[in-house]
Amino acid sequence: MAKVQAPSGFNVGDAELERRILAGLDSVEAALADAVKSENPLVSEVSHHLLDAGGKRFRPMVVLLSAQYGDPTSPGIVPSAVVVELTHLATLYHDDVMDEAPRRRGTESVNARWGNTIAILAGDFLFARASEILASLGSEAVQLQAQTFERLCVGQIRETQGPLEGEGATDHHLSVLADKTGSLISTAAKFGTSLSGADEATVDALTAFGERIGVAFQLADDLVDITSESSESGKTPGTDLREGVATLPALIVLGGDNPRDERLRELLSRPLTDDDEHAEALKLLRDHEAVDLARAEAHRRADEARECLAGLPDVAATAALRQLCDYAVARTF
Repeated sequence: MAKVQAPSGFNVGDAELERRILAGLDSVEAALADAVKSENPLVSEVSHHLLDAGGKRFRPMVVLLSAQYGDPTSPGIVPSAVVVELTHLATLYHDDVMDEAPRRRGTESVNARWGNTIAILAGDFLFARASEILASLGSEAVQLQAQTFERLCVGQIRETQGPLEGEGATDHHLSVLADKTGSLISTAAKFGTSLSGADEATVDALTAFGERIGVAFQLADDLVDITSESSESGKTPGTDLREGVATLPALIVLGGDNPRDERLRELLSRPLTDDDEHAEALKLLRDHEAVDLARAEAHRRADEARECLAGLPDVAATAALRQLCDYAVARTF
């Protein structure tokens, strides 16, 4: 198994802390590989598919950094990091079915290769393995994961449903991101602090930090889908536009009334399966001030996350978490 590296662009900043985090990520990676094994060859192959495609392992890293405020060698730390990553992977399998996505992390998606039924069941298999690991972490961990899973499901339903009457589209979108992305990263921080024995104030601070950095991270990912020329997000740039998924920049345009944006609003109001229309919309959106406004919102959320760290001790882990705020949004440029 290859040694794990910290995500490109993220600097832990302290040699000893970096050694501990990378060693922890190696342990997580080995445990993930073991968790997705099955006696059935197809189940193993499908479950390994996205794991082998890589990923930032952002959520396990949040667990490991958060654990530095207690005993980072506590036996529940690595298993809880595995739980959050398995949960994340499972949601990707299901998301790709809902979005009919052909690719994920630079490779063919499971639903494209094996069909929707296998993809859904593979996601369920990963949820089951996460639950099995959770059982060893105690009833509080099980309850936290159940509450998180509820938010993930409600967020997906709300995204599918759309804003309620009187609810603004951008407010609805940001709230959905808090459920779909922020909740699991918040749980990662809470697992790390609580299972390491950190004090209650630290648990609360990093739980709040996780939700805010999670929203910033997702806003940045959505911007990369628009602004990147290469497939930095593991998807073809403009995938959201092609699928008719309105992320924050598109919602800002759709909520405006400037006559010069009439053509762009018309394009953004529907999926763009035609290559020429897709290219036109992508160019118009890249040149629009909505991208800068969405970028500013991502930075605002990252600043809110940084503020949650204000009361923490001035140690290497705190400096690394501040750097994580910069890393989360640096990809928007």
